[in-house]
Amino acid sequence: MLDSKILLVDDEKSARYGMRRALASLGGKVIEAANGREALGIAEKEEPDLIIMDIAMPEMTGFEALEKLCQMPSPPLIIMITAHGSEKVAVEAMKRGAYDYIAKPYEVDELRMVARNALEKISLERENRRLAEELKKKESYGEIIGASDVMQEVFDRIGKVSQTDVAVLIEGESGTGKELVANEIHKRSHRSGGPFVIMNCAALPENLIESELFGHEKGAFTGATAQRRGKFEIADGGTLFLDEIGDMSLNTQAKVLRVLQEQRFERLGGEKTIQVDVRIISATNKDLAAATKAGAFREDLYYRLKVVSISLPPLRERKGDIALLTNSFVEMFSRKHRKRILGIDAGAMRVIHDYPWPGNVRELSNAIESAVVLAGGNTLRRDDLPPEIRKQAVGAFGDPFSIDATLPFREWKKQMVETAERLYLIRKLEENDHNISQTARALDMHRQSLQQKLRELGIDVKDLQEE
Repeated sequence: MLDSKILLVDDEKSARYGMRRALASLGGKVIEAANGREALGIAEKEEPDLIIMDIAMPEMTGFEALEKLCQMPSPPLIIMITAHGSEKVAVEAMKRGAYDYIAKPYEVDELRMVARNALEKISLERENRRLAEELKKKESYGEIIGASDVMQEVFDRIGKVSQTDVAVLIEGESGTGKELVANEIHKRSHRSGGPFVIMNCAALPENLIESELFGHEKGAFTGATAQRRGKFEIADGGTLFLDEIGDMSLNTQAKVLRVLQEQRFERLGGEKTIQVDVRIISATNKDLAAATKAGAFREDLYYRLKVVSISLPPLRERKGDIALLTNSFVEMFSRKHRKRILGIDAGAMRVIHDYPWPGNVRELSNAIESAVVLAGGNTLRRDDLPPEIRKQAVGAFGDPFSIDATLPFREWKKQMVETAERLYLIRKLEENDHNISQTARALDMHRQSLQQKLRELGIDVKDLQEE
């Protein structure tokens, strides 16, 4: 409590002096104000944690000040001092936002106890906020979300390479977030004030990619009606992200290698040498080491690009992050599409968890956006998910021993039991021609109990019948 600030508000100087002496043992900084108006000015400037304020004061009453103090962005806790026998006034103060009240004449120990309780509440809330922020930091890194061990390693690597100018090669399947990682490295580097320029090497044919990278002079080729700067020139002082670098032709690779070595080039059709200061981050979903051995990618360029590599895991190898990502996307797309989606039910989450996500985080993002847009209520349900995901998730219930073994034992056991239950119930449904009543009798279960269990496990009989 030593770092707390307490504001005492009373028009009687002797009353303020008495309170100051009573609260001295609590520590912290004590400030005084003679009326409500003065208290407002001090509160805006000093931002006290706790205010102890008399109700009956000239100029501005305690009630008037209480109303305005409660409208502050981060209002302090407020204890009101009332006259003896004015319990109705005290109750009204609590309704208007006061934390507590104390009646005159009060005992010193009573005042000290109420103030101590308020300061302990403030201290606990601060600690909760701090822990929540620490947890959030562990679950995300800038715009990248992930609490799994493998993503924590990725975050650690991003942090280390961001402080340098080395070339970074980001490897991973399509949709794993390679551009997000490149952008995060740039934002955390000393080049963050410079441009972050993206060049997709797979998006353009070979005859146009060099013009995009190096720019061209007017008349350099048919259709070049004006001078145009290339990506290298635009990225000067910043970062150039070469996405899908594995699709670049050998001829263009040679020219890019020269720029990396010398940090200079000429525009197409130009003679003037242009000097640049550019950091290169590249990404690929291909095995560049194999492409190098096969002669499809220059070995010297490969080692220039891969001073440090960051490997992004596919979503199926970080199952523990799926719920985090899903909830984040639900929140994001609810805001974007002005929908009031409050959460996602267990059946839908189970389908999402069990689907293999070949398109990785990008596919998950698209699926959740679709579900948010089409949802009829304020909770996402299984039927809101795209049909291809619902259908394939049924077939993905497969081997219980494929569950991520890096999970804590309790979570691993829970998933193991649920997977076994799903396999068992699907088999029983198939044995009984997908008839729920018949299956319930075979299992010696109530029909409603079986239906509830199927919902919890994300099993839709209609999807099973269509397979």
